[in-house]
Amino acid sequence: MASSDKVVETVIVGNYVEMETEGKPKGMKSKIPNLFWHGGSVYDAWFSCASNQVAQVLLTLPYSFSQLGMLSGILFQLFYGLMGSWTAYLISILYVEYRTRKEREKVDFRNHVIQWFEVLDGLLGKHWRNVGLAFNCTFLLFGSVIQLIACASNIYYINDNLDKRTWTYIFGACCATTVFIPSFHNYRIWSFLGLIMTTYTAWYLTIASLLHGQVEGVKHSGPTKLVLYFTGATNILYTFGGHAVTVEIMHAMWKPQKFKAIYLIATLYVLTLTLPVAAAVYWAFGDMLLDHSNAFSLLPRTPFRDMAVILMLIHQFITFGFACTPLYFVWEKAIGMHECKSLCKRAAARLPVVVPIWFLAIIFPFFGPINSTVGSLLVSFTVYVIPALAHIFTFRSATARENAVEQPSKYFGRWVGTYTINVFVVVWVLIVGFGFGGWASMTNFIHQIDTFGLFTKCYQCPPPASAVSPPLHGLNATTAAPLHHPFNHTHSA
Repeated sequence: MASSDKVVETVIVGNYVEMETEGKPKGMKSKIPNLFWHGGSVYDAWFSCASNQVAQVLLTLPYSFSQLGMLSGILFQLFYGLMGSWTAYLISILYVEYRTRKEREKVDFRNHVIQWFEVLDGLLGKHWRNVGLAFNCTFLLFGSVIQLIACASNIYYINDNLDKRTWTYIFGACCATTVFIPSFHNYRIWSFLGLIMTTYTAWYLTIASLLHGQVEGVKHSGPTKLVLYFTGATNILYTFGGHAVTVEIMHAMWKPQKFKAIYLIATLYVLTLTLPVAAAVYWAFGDMLLDHSNAFSLLPRTPFRDMAVILMLIHQFITFGFACTPLYFVWEKAIGMHECKSLCKRAAARLPVVVPIWFLAIIFPFFGPINSTVGSLLVSFTVYVIPALAHIFTFRSATARENAVEQPSKYFGRWVGTYTINVFVVVWVLIVGFGFGGWASMTNFIHQIDTFGLFTKCYQCPPPASAVSPPLHGLNATTAAPLHHPFNHTHSA
């Protein structure tokens, strides 16, 4: 028995070392491209997790605070940040368990990217695979849609000569170029730059709001309605549910077993961005945010704001790639192109994935409300409920727990503590996230459709110039709607 264990250990370590060696440049000519292009270290994984987690949701968190109130907004960020880190940890445990079992069977993954649905299939069977695949793909599809909507919403604050729908067409074409990025190995420079961009934007919004000061007669009346309260809460649930690509990020690492605490550390950094932004902007503008889901819309136009908008546009392109790349992998596997060596052939094969994303962004351009809807209906299951249940069922037998590759830490109370936390996550998210959150988000989302209609040309754009009164307090006011309307909307152009 001891001899067979030793063989198993050799197989596992051997494969990881081989993959690590493959990722290291072999000569001077390959060193420079690899420095920017081919990442697989712990630091690369951290940048990918942190960069992917915050993205455009940074601009909607002040809107969520206007729905939740300051105290609830802060508490929900801390709570869901920890919960998201926990389920990302569970996903990493299940990935290592699956990969170890397969490597004992001499399976080679060097030309194959492991994905979450394959982990579920290997550990729990095809029914779990099908459910995981459906939720994960739908979430990533709408995650990509949200990035396109955010691009159009942001660029409009720099150049309003074109309406937001036209900008969506343009950015859809730009984001389609992500088909040329082979895998998460190749996001090294992009994830690094992406985090710098969101860090600048976060501190610009914070400092600009504090320097601007509170608007005259500012009111902080939230929370006022259950619909608004749970809509805001599910937007924060969505904020810390960016680990739908955890398995792909782990697989891009030379040593995936080192992933364990990376997501938690990334979340702690992200909180240093999201908490100051949401609190400062809400403090300055209060209930005005109920009708301004994009924080950029309330700050006066300056070179600093324009720079923040441009940086967020670039970052949204990066995040679009993060959300869409797993979809590319699934599509490649479905049509038998995943192991093709030709980058151009794979890129051409990926293009059909972009078309429905483009189309959906034009149908539902509801920046802000769509985040909460996706959070309640998709994120709740994809990155909270399914991982927690999968961990429970994978290790439900005493034999499975005894032979688990990763034993739970004593700090979590070993298996009893881990199971208790998992059950709490499932119950909380089903009741609060999916139940109340789904009701509130869908109510708000349907209201957007009733107010603006599908395919709306310019969601939350200001009315024609003749109908707009002079801006108040030097702000670029973007709405003529009442400031205390129970739903997030303004009159369309």
